[in-house]
Amino acid sequence: MTETTITAVLVGKVAAFGPPGRTSAIAKFPVDGPRAVGPEGFLDDEQADRRVHGGPDKAIHHYPLDHHPAWRDELGGEVPLLGQPGAFGENLATLGLTEADVCVGDRFRAGTALLEVAQARQPCWKLNHRFAVPDMARRVQTTGRTGWYYRVPEPGRIGPGDRLTLVERPYPQWTLARLLHVLYVDTLNREALAEMAALPVLAQTWRTLAERRLAQGVEDWNKRLNGGD
Repeated sequence: MTETTITAVLVGKVAAFGPPGRTSAIAKFPVDGPRAVGPEGFLDDEQADRRVHGGPDKAIHHYPLDHHPAWRDELGGEVPLLGQPGAFGENLATLGLTEADVCVGDRFRAGTALLEVAQARQPCWKLNHRFAVPDMARRVQTTGRTGWYYRVPEPGRIGPGDRLTLVERPYPQWTLARLLHVLYVDTLNREALAEMAALPVLAQTWRTLAERRLAQGVEDWNKRLNGGD
């Protein structure tokens, strides 16, 4: 049974960020006790652009601290955020789980809440500004060190030190690592894309992405990775 301890729970408010006139709530800060969580995420957390962040399929973002040593090796020791929970704008930070260990549709008990893995993260240009690394979003995508999102089937309270325990795994063949490989490496694997499009627990936006790619080919990633509306 997959289980680990939640190192940190983090929330943030919308603030000015990046180019003039832009805002974000990517800066998340640790809380010192349990926080209420519902279908839209932690009740005291915010997202700036609700077109692409937040909502039931992106209620909680989880990023593994396990990835930080590799980032430090690649980027050097000058990036002050590395090693800190919240560096990637996540709500949950842990050690012991990565995209290779987690599957689409996995259900985890966290504190008194129940969480369900809905999708991996599609990195965007805000990571470039967050880390002051011009191609950080593309690096996150290329390495598959993206983190993932949960929906919240059962609201409750989650705090640092709570256990995160796998209670159900309906699709063991669909690790997040495999999902990311199909999206960004084996991009026109039609059999895998058809499977993705039919996965009932996968976020609807990603099922639609798979359907569109089957019909039209690989989408343009540049706007998401480099910025712009």
